[in-house]
Amino acid sequence: MNDSVIWIFVSAMVVNNFTLSYFLGLCPFMGVSARVETALRMGLANIFVLTLTSISAWFLNTYILAAAPYLRIISFIIVVASLVQIVEMVVKKIAPVLFRQLGIFLPLMTTNCAIFGLAIFQTNRGYDFLQGIVFAIGAGLGLTLALVLMASIRETSELSDIPAIAKGTGLTLIIAGSLSLAFMGFAGLL
Repeated sequence: MNDSVIWIFVSAMVVNNFTLSYFLGLCPFMGVSARVETALRMGLANIFVLTLTSISAWFLNTYILAAAPYLRIISFIIVVASLVQIVEMVVKKIAPVLFRQLGIFLPLMTTNCAIFGLAIFQTNRGYDFLQGIVFAIGAGLGLTLALVLMASIRETSELSDIPAIAKGTGLTLIIAGSLSLAFMGFAGLL
């Protein structure tokens, strides 16, 4: 594995974290991060969809859209919507409890800008197949890391003695902002 692939992975996961640095995928970040178990499962579903999106985007760019790059955005929208529908059907069939836990946030992955952003970033950066897969896995693990960190802090804060005025949305936004600042500290690494 060459250095560029390692840097792509580290960059996507930590330095340029989609959620905490680019502010992509905030809907599941705020909505599904109340419990660590649910956040982890949503993160795994995102990793799966991101990886399939990366493969599909590479295939489309290499074999189909080379002659018609103006169709790129509409093609990516169709790919993301289709992949999320497939994942939703599989999760509903295999793990109905998880399907109910994720609720509306599972089909909302269709409009998750992190997934669409992955296809655009991968294309604009000219990643080959392996680099695209590594980028998708790194971005997915970064999103999962952000979800799990947020969920663990939120679970811990429920057990803490916090004034009533600071509980709820206000505290969630303060935690999110603090996590974002911490991750932006990695920006000087690359």
